[in-house]
Amino acid sequence: MSETQERTGSLQDLAALAPVTQDAPVHEVKRDAQGRSYATGRRKDAVARVWIKPGKGEIVVNGRPVGQYFARPVLRMLITQPFLITDRYNSFDVFCTVKGGGLSGQAGAVRHGISRALTHYEPTLRGILKVAGFLTRDSRVVERKKYGRAKARRSFQFSKR
Repeated sequence: MSETQERTGSLQDLAALAPVTQDAPVHEVKRDAQGRSYATGRRKDAVARVWIKPGKGEIVVNGRPVGQYFARPVLRMLITQPFLITDRYNSFDVFCTVKGGGLSGQAGAVRHGISRALTHYEPTLRGILKVAGFLTRDSRVVERKKYGRAKARRSFQFSKR
């Protein structure tokens, strides 16, 4: 297999690369009295509070079904990625509240929250999600505007006269 074929693998190929070590720290199961696991996900300015519990695969965002809240299919696909890579699709119900940012940032925050909640519910899934990069908080945010500039970095138009 060539190097380019290795880099363009699917999400299931990434799951096979999850490191299996003897000295890995033991993570404990974190569930509340109702059998739910909770996690917070963040992306850009968006913050998502996510609860997961075993169920039929229903996802509710801010009191609305996921198809109604995230109308774009790309955003819905982004949210379901943690379930697909861990072979847990349609096995957990998700309830989450999201604040701040735009729809894209909110979808990224929900994905991050679902990934973290899955590791709290089933700690054995941590390796798969970590290799896929779903547990890493994407820290890129919009750069602030500076004084003496038109935007964050753009200067005002130069005038010779």
